[in-house]
Amino acid sequence: MKSRRPWLKTFGVYLGLFTWTLIVLIPLYWTVVTSFKTQGDVFQGPKYLPFIDFTPTLESWQKFFVDDWRYFSQQYLNSIVIGISSSVLSVILGGLASYALTRFRYTWRGRERNKDLAFWFISQRIFPPVAVVIPLYVLFQTVKLFDTQVGLIIAYTAFNLPLVVYLMQDYFAGIPLELEESAYIDGCNRFSAFWRITLPLVVPGLVATFLFVLVFAWNEYIIALFLTQSNAQTMPILIAAQNAQRGPQWGPISVLTLVTIAPVCVLAVFLERYISRGLLVGAVKG
Repeated sequence: MKSRRPWLKTFGVYLGLFTWTLIVLIPLYWTVVTSFKTQGDVFQGPKYLPFIDFTPTLESWQKFFVDDWRYFSQQYLNSIVIGISSSVLSVILGGLASYALTRFRYTWRGRERNKDLAFWFISQRIFPPVAVVIPLYVLFQTVKLFDTQVGLIIAYTAFNLPLVVYLMQDYFAGIPLELEESAYIDGCNRFSAFWRITLPLVVPGLVATFLFVLVFAWNEYIIALFLTQSNAQTMPILIAAQNAQRGPQWGPISVLTLVTIAPVCVLAVFLERYISRGLLVGAVKG
């Protein structure tokens, strides 16, 4: 009986992995297949196999890469510029704030308030963005930032900053303070110790956090819906716009979905080495 348990355990693990792989890949396969269907093929019932169940067509791909290329490319460029810029700013500002919360002690009325500050940061990410989107709309209209890339970059940076602070705290806390103290003995000031000692050690954590924040900014819909009109619209707005009067245009929606998720997937593959290390940074504390 005991000799079967390792085999059953291994079988269960692989069965679970196989099931999860199907759960992830089948919707992706369906999206790829649908992007090569006509609207009529979509509504004629399930058709799974190209050249067998239906004849593939590039009609949906041609719509964006040929017919509407100028409009589509502007939306795509907006997503790239706004997503990357806001994520970089969030990681820089949030990383510095996290370092300060782990290396300095803030007191008020005789009590340490570091945990209170950290909770205040993450509490800003708890409430839904729709709760403040109307005041943001009025504010951005007043300061002439409505429907601009700069406006969305500021908004996304503000909303993602608490998440960076929350995640990076554990990464910085996992770096022994003694390393910086040794650098002080060697003649480094605090900034030099941070730049030369601490920062290189938390690069994996910064990369992993950057990717998380980028995904949130890349997929964000509500803020972009209220704070843009035509010039600064992003890809989620363009995808939602395919729900026309004739009903959802599933072919174009599938094309836009694949094109939208491609850059993030490629970036995740290239940064996989840093991400896997970053997920473990700070996980084990002495």
